[in-house]
Formats: sequence, structure tokens, C-alpha cells
Amino acid sequence: MPRRQARGFTLIEIMVALAVVALTLSAGFKAAAALTQQAERQTEQWLAQLCAENELARLRLSSQWPGVGDSETNCEQGGRQLRVRLGVQATPNPNFRRIEARVDDPTSNAGNVLLGLSTVLGRY
Repeated sequence: MPRRQARGFTLIEIMVALAVVALTLSAGFKAAAALTQQAERQTEQWLAQLCAENELARLRLSSQWPGVGDSETNCEQGGRQLRVRLGVQATPNPNFRRIEARVDDPTSNAGNVLLGLSTVLGRY
């Protein structure tokens, strides 16, 4: 009686194929998570830039010369509460002030600065 040849895959071949698929899916999920995290970080920085630029524009448009010192204001952008810290410093030329704006998320415990902007404001 002739022996029949087996058709199909062996258990080892199936297990190797499943391992390859599992590794591929795992790498795909990690890449998708990294892209999502990067998109969220970019959104945070964009909203922080809007807050900082708004505060610097407010100082430029104000008719008052800003005093030297630090101040803090809250800013809501995109449904998120952000905190803008302004630092006004004197310069060697008394007609100019250096202004630094730092934006962070007050709800985060890390205290990381999302964005920092600096400018020079002239008296006239």
C-alpha cells in the first residue's frame, strides 16, 4: 500500500507564522502609539505658542510701560487651561525691556515648560 503524503502545514510552521505576525503587530502598535503621542505633544506646543504670543501682543498693545518683575496669568486655548509666566527684565538701554514668556500646564505634576518665547519691547 503506498503511503499518502501529508498536505498542509506542520504545527511548527504555523507557530512560526503566528510568531512573525505577533511581532509585526506589536511593532505596528508601538509605532501608532508613538505617532499619537507626538501629535498630542505638537498640539500642546501649538496651543502654548498661541498663549505666549497673545500675552506678548497684549504687552505690545498696552499703553503702559511694563514694570520689571514676574507675573503669571492663565490662558485657555482649545479647551485646555495653560499658565503663562512673564518675566520682564531691564536692559542696558533704558528704552527697552526684555520679556520672557514661559507656558506650562498647571494640571501636570511634572512642571515641564511647554514653550518659552523671548522678545524685546521698546518704549516708543
